[in-house]
Amino acid sequence: MADPTLANWRRVDDYLAAALLDDDPALTTARRDSLAAGLPAIEVTPLAGRLLELLARMTGARRVLEIGTLGGYSTIHLARGIGPEGLVVTLELEQRHADVARANLERADVAGRVEIIVGRAADTLPHLAERLAEHGRADAAADPFDLVFIDADKESNALYLDWAIRLGRPGTVIVVDNIGRAGEVAEPDSVDPMVVGTQRGLELLGSDPRVDATALQTVGAKGWDGLAIALIR
Repeated sequence: MADPTLANWRRVDDYLAAALLDDDPALTTARRDSLAAGLPAIEVTPLAGRLLELLARMTGARRVLEIGTLGGYSTIHLARGIGPEGLVVTLELEQRHADVARANLERADVAGRVEIIVGRAADTLPHLAERLAEHGRADAAADPFDLVFIDADKESNALYLDWAIRLGRPGTVIVVDNIGRAGEVAEPDSVDPMVVGTQRGLELLGSDPRVDATALQTVGAKGWDGLAIALIR
């Protein structure tokens, strides 16, 4: 039996990716160019990216909200999952990250189905709510979101989750990345802001009557990690 080490977790991730995923030059280049531009290498893994794409396809999502664009790697997967008639609205704090993402989206030929909004998500999310309230169902660009992916600063997870629920509809799926925190998420006395923010988000999911939720801890190329999935009632 293989030892449960990071090296072996990565080896298994590499095996699974080789077995299940095709070579994809657009995605490979997106990761390479993001790294070359100095962006942190914290994007989702190829396997997790494919999961997002499949979730979009399985749910029939046509409007997706992503909180945390980075270099657009996960955005490409989501945009592919919704098809040419869909729209991904992705929120990014850093203009430099958004510029890299836009180039990556263009190369992957999905830029036409993605809207990048630059600024603090805490500020831009209320504007999305205003757009929804003003236009309602009469404007497809302002419809509720069918799928929400949260992968930004963990300190704000509870805030982002509340907005995700408000911007969704019954049946909307919400995915929150990086909830394992190398096991620290189970530490009740943690003072790490990212751990505390993750805990607050999970507490919201467990207590909020608007959603049903679960979570899975994972191991892989990103170490001891995990994700939460919620369904708006």
